[in-house]
Amino acid sequence: MLIRAATAQDADHLVRFINMAADDLPLHFWKKSAGAGADPWAYGRERAARETGNFSYRNAWLAETGGQVGACLLGYPADPEPAAIDPDTPPIFVPLLQLEALAPASWYLNVLATYEPFRGKGLGSALLAHAEAVATRAGHREISLIAEDTHLDALRLYAAKGFREIARRPVVKGDWQVDATDWILFTKPLAD
Repeated sequence: MLIRAATAQDADHLVRFINMAADDLPLHFWKKSAGAGADPWAYGRERAARETGNFSYRNAWLAETGGQVGACLLGYPADPEPAAIDPDTPPIFVPLLQLEALAPASWYLNVLATYEPFRGKGLGSALLAHAEAVATRAGHREISLIAEDTHLDALRLYAAKGFREIARRPVVKGDWQVDATDWILFTKPLAD
């Protein structure tokens, strides 16, 4: 297995992983942002290929096995002092921002996703270890992530790796179709 930094050329993989991790919420957002008649996947790829922004390829790593991309990690430092939530924020994103604000100055693991054929092969565990190493090198004392209550395999992995549940917020669905009922914030202290 090889873990490597993502490149702008990996944008197609990145958008698929980003979308998988949040059960089509990114695609839902990209459709609205791209506008009628535009390709929402192209909009997502453009965002992933940017040099800046949280969803930039510069914040992502890919796990390869047998020369094929199998899993993705995307993360970045959380704000040390989260700003107030803008009143114009779409309600669907408010619970996520509320939870993120409960782990200020942590290293926020936003996406951990594995393509179906590569599941159960240790890629997620390896990427979690990589995330902890990146966060520690950057001087963070804690790593955080948010998961849906329906991602049972991921929840078992996080518990096995020492993450603990901090808080929950109800999923706001609006016109987004998803089975989840709660977003769950997990944190894990990092060794000095």
